[in-house]
Amino acid sequence: MMTHVPLLAHGHAKHVLIIGGGDGAMLREVTRHKNVESITMVEIDAGVVSFCRQYLPNHNAGSYDDPRFKLVIDDGVNFVNQTSQTFDVIISDCTDPIGPGESLFTSAFYEGCKRCLNPGGIFVAQNGVCFLQQEEAIDSHRKLSHYFSDVGFYQAAIPTYYGGIMTFAWATDNDALRHLSTEIIRRVFSLLA
Repeated sequence: MMTHVPLLAHGHAKHVLIIGGGDGAMLREVTRHKNVESITMVEIDAGVVSFCRQYLPNHNAGSYDDPRFKLVIDDGVNFVNQTSQTFDVIISDCTDPIGPGESLFTSAFYEGCKRCLNPGGIFVAQNGVCFLQQEEAIDSHRKLSHYFSDVGFYQAAIPTYYGGIMTFAWATDNDALRHLSTEIIRRVFSLLA
């Protein structure tokens, strides 16, 4: 849900940034979109990528070897505030906002993401289980609203996650995405078939 919703809504994303996601699952799903030309993944811990690549090969399904993929070992906040690259979709596959993952829920991070998004780009991030982490969603909405004109959330059932219903933040300046026709939605979903 974190990959397909923004990529299909965007409709013609060429450059995708994944923050976190060292296990390769987000990368695996982004590689299913053949129109994507480049995928940059920023992971703070090279050990996560090495471990998952070696011991969880079915989880990433060989996506680390996709020629469109580039791995950057860096802090996500540092990367979005320093890079000269721009992206059509940014996916923040981060942990909860405690410990090292806390920086990926800050205004500095959101501002950096806004800076390196192309016009009409989309930012999404995991935002926990809203039923149990309501303040997290409220805080994310407040901060993201400083940088984007269209901020909201969508949800998906993730049975392996405590609480079951994951919440994902959505931020863009392309308000037209809220008004896609049923026919357009059917057409973009057929691209994955």
